[in-house]
Amino acid sequence: MWSIIEAAGWPIWTIITASVISLAIIFERFFSLRAAQIVPEGLLAQTVSEYRRAGASGELLHQLVNHSPLGRLFAAGLRNVNVSRDVMKEAIEDEGRVVAHQLERFLTTLGTIAAMAPLLGLLGTVIGMIEIFGSQAPGGTNPQQLAHGISIALYNTAFGLIVAIPSMMFYRHFRARVDSLLVEMESQAVKLVEVVHGERSNGHG
Repeated sequence: MWSIIEAAGWPIWTIITASVISLAIIFERFFSLRAAQIVPEGLLAQTVSEYRRAGASGELLHQLVNHSPLGRLFAAGLRNVNVSRDVMKEAIEDEGRVVAHQLERFLTTLGTIAAMAPLLGLLGTVIGMIEIFGSQAPGGTNPQQLAHGISIALYNTAFGLIVAIPSMMFYRHFRARVDSLLVEMESQAVKLVEVVHGERSNGHG
């Protein structure tokens, strides 16, 4: 492996750095975007029963905020439980935008690496071509320098694509995952609004 890196010349280090960052983001997002952590099962039923028992108490709101992103949406809704349904939904949507921003953390960087890695490979290719032309001495071609130039050109192109392809695949995968988690969170938050407001109108009716 080390001989390949040496043969590929200094441009390969930019691609290796990009690959390390890409891997770190992929592992971090795999860990952070687990459904159980973002949209825990049973939280809606738990929140509704707690609300029926003690109302939108400060303790309940505090627990929800610290529980999960879905809990934060529920807390945003319950804070506005005494106003109209529309205001409650707006509060949930506002909090949803903040949560969405956090779920998309690092994805821009991953997308940038996916787009930039082939260009870094191309940079290595160009540097390799310059080496090849540099090997054309007046007395004929220097085979060693020619071979070195070709290896820089080819290895960098290959490494650039090796980093770019998985980065792009995971970028797309995580974006779709974030979208589906947000849809799920929104639908549960709307259910909470309906339950709470249904009970209020029944109670006051």
